[in-house]
Amino acid sequence: MSWTHQILSRRRALTTATGLAAGALLPPTAAHGTASPRGPALAAAAAFTNPVIWQDFADIDVIRVGDTFYASASTMHYSPGAPVLRSYDLVNWEIAGHSVPVLDFGAKYDLNGARGYVRGVWASSLAYRPSNRTFYWLGQIDFARTYVYTATAAEGPWNRLTTISTPYYDAGLLVDSDDTLYVAYGNTTISVAQLSPDGRNQVRTQQVFTAPSSVGTLEGSRFYKINGQYYIFLTRPANGQYILKSSSGPFGPYTMRQVLLDLPGPIAGGGVPHQGGLVQTQSGAWYYLAFVDAYPGGRMPALAPVTWTADGWPVVQLVNGAWGTSYPGPTVPPPPRRVTPMTGVDTFDGAALKPRWEWNHNPDNTRWSVNNGLTLRTATVTDDLYWARNTLTHRIQGPTSTATVQLDHTEMHNGDRAGLALLRDSSAWIGVKRDGAGTRVSMVNGLTMDTNWNTTGTGTEVASAAVPGSRVWLRASADIRPGTGRLGAFSYSTDGTTFTRLGPAFSLGNDWRFFMGYRFALFNHATQALGGAVRFTRFELTTP
Repeated sequence: MSWTHQILSRRRALTTATGLAAGALLPPTAAHGTASPRGPALAAAAAFTNPVIWQDFADIDVIRVGDTFYASASTMHYSPGAPVLRSYDLVNWEIAGHSVPVLDFGAKYDLNGARGYVRGVWASSLAYRPSNRTFYWLGQIDFARTYVYTATAAEGPWNRLTTISTPYYDAGLLVDSDDTLYVAYGNTTISVAQLSPDGRNQVRTQQVFTAPSSVGTLEGSRFYKINGQYYIFLTRPANGQYILKSSSGPFGPYTMRQVLLDLPGPIAGGGVPHQGGLVQTQSGAWYYLAFVDAYPGGRMPALAPVTWTADGWPVVQLVNGAWGTSYPGPTVPPPPRRVTPMTGVDTFDGAALKPRWEWNHNPDNTRWSVNNGLTLRTATVTDDLYWARNTLTHRIQGPTSTATVQLDHTEMHNGDRAGLALLRDSSAWIGVKRDGAGTRVSMVNGLTMDTNWNTTGTGTEVASAAVPGSRVWLRASADIRPGTGRLGAFSYSTDGTTFTRLGPAFSLGNDWRFFMGYRFALFNHATQALGGAVRFTRFELTTP
């Protein structure tokens, strides 16, 4: 399927509509690959509120291994890719690591003569194979081929196992009860592939279903075996969810049922929850972890309980005809520890970046370091932030949040630009400019891309002020609630206490076609010559 067709099919789906399903409870049976209840007594958590994560994690695949839940998400052109999220209760999540350590899929992912914006890691699959106690990540890149990575621990290290010539678009990986590996994939035409026992090669592939014209586009496969039945869970982007069921084996034949369509979601102004995965708790209860289109922030994970009809079809449990903004918490064992918050302070201690960070494209690893702060040495000579390597990004916490950084600019060179951005296809930043003998803090907006992700504006300075000394505090705030006209604002401080607003409010764009939501971004690039450096000694993400 071509890139153009993907965009058009999603655009059509975003403008169409109708219907919804209901049913009774099927007695739960433990899914293959998950542990039976054991250890501490199960206890219901307090009620939770959706979205369970108000950060941009889309195209979710979710699994349970023992008493731990894991999820994976799309990251497009950000590196490392495919974050692995971890939770003990399906509600509180942390980032454990990344399945794709580097986007080594071509020079465009290095910002080397080309760019990979809105390419890279799309919807992919995460699975666990009990026979060898190994995690598997599988995803296609650029409609060209499929990559498989493995790890014995979710936090890594992850290593590439193989490359398969068939591009398994929007794939779902199933580890069957006999340990065979199967992949469901495709757009509208859905196929199933069988892999070799070592997971390195394709043994067989077969088309198993074609979406009827009355439904239209189906994609985002998730593949399950539950109570001896095979299920392929599919999304109709971006307003529906359907499921296929086979009683005759992984290659079908399959029958289809609608799970939800045009279901009101739990985020005011946001879209229909869709394109996620089903998972069973230790007590046998089932949940659906989906995402909600909620631009300008991105796509936010939302959780809902699922029951089953007597004849084996899943039903999302609704609240007043909608995906609930709140449900009783899952009944799970007490967590062994608290998960690491996705907000708070990072002083860039230690020898590696925390997993909350992702680079805009692959970094030049010779030009950055951590420990006692993050040092960014200029890696690119450009007047275009979209071409600047070593721009480090952090997801924005919704519905509103503020990032504050402390920047030591002592080693900046003439022509260098360093600071804190609100980064997307329409961007703005606050930062330090070093020109001649002068140093000033500037607010710049008007950084823009077209829909082919070519730069159409490199930015205009709209406000500036002199900054004495060698360090400055920079602050960006963003309102990422769904809708148009959401605003960002920038300010600075020379003492870390009193902040001064700089420049006008920045209006965040909310077009879905960039897919990823706005991010905070730390950058340092040269406009004249390499050689300069800055040090970010502290990053803090706070909510009201």
